[in-house]
Amino acid sequence: MSGPLCGNLLLVRVTAKASRNEVGGLHVDAAGTMSLAVKVTAVPDKGLANAAVIKTLARAMMVSKSTFSLVKGHTDRNKTFQITGPTHTIEAFIASLGQLGISHGKDH
Repeated sequence: MSGPLCGNLLLVRVTAKASRNEVGGLHVDAAGTMSLAVKVTAVPDKGLANAAVIKTLARAMMVSKSTFSLVKGHTDRNKTFQITGPTHTIEAFIASLGQLGISHGKDH
């Protein structure tokens, strides 16, 4: 099982229409793929949830929104973002999430 950051690609599992915007930790699906669990209050309509995910990631990791570019999963809850620029801040953030625990196949 590898982490959600693979080179300059970030794997994210999104829950839309949540009660608040947050990066909730790490998620592992049945195939063993690890991703960041992100919850947003936006509805999955006309890119609103995708924009909210980018804003939530940028705020949590303290980087610019332009750091993230959605490259896969525009209409799916499993998304892949390309990272522009150095990834050390994102790597440190993900490492800190390892202490929160990992969700296995369930959205909370």
